[in-house]
Amino acid sequence: MKSKKDIIVGTLLIVISLMAIGYSTFATQLNISGTAEIVGEWNVKITNIEVKELSDGCDAGKLQYTNTTATFNAKLKKPGDVITYEITIQNAGTIDATLNSAIFTPDNENGSPAIIYETTDPSQTLNAGDITTFTVTVKYDEKLTSVPEVKTKQLTGVIEYVQK
Repeated sequence: MKSKKDIIVGTLLIVISLMAIGYSTFATQLNISGTAEIVGEWNVKITNIEVKELSDGCDAGKLQYTNTTATFNAKLKKPGDVITYEITIQNAGTIDATLNSAIFTPDNENGSPAIIYETTDPSQTLNAGDITTFTVTVKYDEKLTSVPEVKTKQLTGVIEYVQK
């Protein structure tokens, strides 16, 4: 009897060994690895401000700009005088942009009613590499016949581009 038990145990050990070898032969381990990198660049910026129209005797003032601001200081002499500034915006990045808002607010409450601001909007779409311009025109109201008491008027503008 002992030999029957030994044969059965031996046979079971051989079967288990064969199953282990068979499993390892038909099993494959797959390894997956990867890396993600953000390569898009957002870079919408002001690249220039220049005078496009200037009435005789007027002073366009010192023109300044940074990537996010443009500044001018117009000096008008008489009714009908006009100065027009052209501001350039460039999408120097790799992500397309869409104009979300362009809000220009003159200080009508405290500023001179003799000074009139007119603006145009930049492009609605500014694809990577594109350039757009818009204008700000400052006018001394030609209908006035006397010099107003308040002689200055501030303009604040905010242009917002967002990812397309």
